[in-house]
Amino acid sequence: MGQRIKEFFIDFRRQWELQSMIIPGVIFMFIFCYIPIYGLTIAFKNYTVIDTLDSAPWVGFDNFKIILSDKYFWDSVVNTLGISFLKLAIGFVIPIILAIMIYEVGMGRFKKFVQTISYLPHFLSWIVLGGMLITWFSTSGLFNEILLSLGLISQPQNILLDPSKYWWIATLSDIWKEAGWGTILYLAIMAKIDPTYYEAAKIDGASRLRQIWNITLPNMKMIISLNLILTVSGLLGSNLDQTLVLMNSQNREKAEVINSYVYRMGMTQGDFSYATAVGLGVSIISVILLVTANKVTSKLNDNQSVL
Repeated sequence: MGQRIKEFFIDFRRQWELQSMIIPGVIFMFIFCYIPIYGLTIAFKNYTVIDTLDSAPWVGFDNFKIILSDKYFWDSVVNTLGISFLKLAIGFVIPIILAIMIYEVGMGRFKKFVQTISYLPHFLSWIVLGGMLITWFSTSGLFNEILLSLGLISQPQNILLDPSKYWWIATLSDIWKEAGWGTILYLAIMAKIDPTYYEAAKIDGASRLRQIWNITLPNMKMIISLNLILTVSGLLGSNLDQTLVLMNSQNREKAEVINSYVYRMGMTQGDFSYATAVGLGVSIISVILLVTANKVTSKLNDNQSVL
């Protein structure tokens, strides 16, 4: 250990010009990422706007006990898990399929056109996309006009006011926005695959699907595992921007997720201690999910840890 520390300082002294470039980043992280951790003590206090972090009285785990008996919190947990599992089951696979389809397209101009079109929604904010969805799903919107012209419905209806359909709206709209952007890493990995593998497979008579299954997907295994770990660790963190835009008084029972519930309790109702306790509990569970997913994927990847 002593030898390693000595070597570290020798290398640091030799490269001090380069090493000093990270100092602003370290200072930034310390100020905005580590010092605010002290604020988590609010979760164990009865904090109000007239208190300071030190003057607020300690209440121990009382806020967490309230969470366990809060019906509205558990409703938000159910909605969060329902939407997140739909996004995991559908939204995780679609970028992989889309990336393979784009990679297999031989026409250069058409490939660039498809990539541009699929990336575009990612650069639009949820304010813009949410406004588009609200207009499309209104009684006089595009969605109802299409259904009426096809004879699938007899009267127009506002889809966003139907709580039973919100999970699917949230899932599919999120996939529409992010699927194209999610293909970037996969396309980068596929671009590095040695083309001689495919040439050898063609000589052996392998079909296109067989080449994808035996060459493309195995070479994407590590990045797929990494994305899976990050997705699983974020199961309790739904898209707050999307929820705030699409949620209304009619669909709230199915649209309220943990993030929006914390926002409402903290910023709207001023119960900062309760909101902090919920956020702390979610963060701890997310870390557990992250470690568990990493362990599972490392077993599937011959004990090679992705993180």
